[in-house]
Amino acid sequence: MKKILLLTIIAAASFSAGAQEFNKQLAAARTAYSAGKLEDARFAMQQMLQELDILTGKEVLKLLPAKMQEQNAVSAKDNVTGASGFAGVIVHREYGAADKKVELEVISNSPLIATLNSLLSLPIIGTSGDNKVIKVGGYKALVQKTTGENDKATYEIQLPLNSSLITLRAPGYTEDQVIKMMNTLAVADIARLLQ
Repeated sequence: MKKILLLTIIAAASFSAGAQEFNKQLAAARTAYSAGKLEDARFAMQQMLQELDILTGKEVLKLLPAKMQEQNAVSAKDNVTGASGFAGVIVHREYGAADKKVELEVISNSPLIATLNSLLSLPIIGTSGDNKVIKVGGYKALVQKTTGENDKATYEIQLPLNSSLITLRAPGYTEDQVIKMMNTLAVADIARLLQ
């Protein structure tokens, strides 16, 4: 009970700190705009939007499963990073360790992701080489197989959601296991948060 209370207080404090930073940047943008310093206002707005992206990324992290197959999430390696320039935020989570490690990444607000959506609509993609198009939560996803050392197959699934991308890498697992792991994600909820 004490742990739950402590976690609730920490979560509320981190959200409050994020909201305070957001409000600080908003006030700075208004002040700069009122003073006619448009470049400073733009910079403050960009900082504010990056903070909003990071807060959204932390909410996405909460939606990710605590377990993939038999592997538990390694919460010490959870990471939410603002990636201004090519993406809004990158959310990273790992499960397990060593040869049975599963990696999950969510990249949001990237203009480059829209091109992947276009590629998935081409019939040649699903039938070429070791690629396969599947449906996950009503969205098309691309399963890619790569062969590494000792001819071991590694599977990666990329699931684009408009301008966001969910990527699951799981070396040491079969294609069916990787698809099953991907299907444990709350894709509709994640899509709702990111759009």
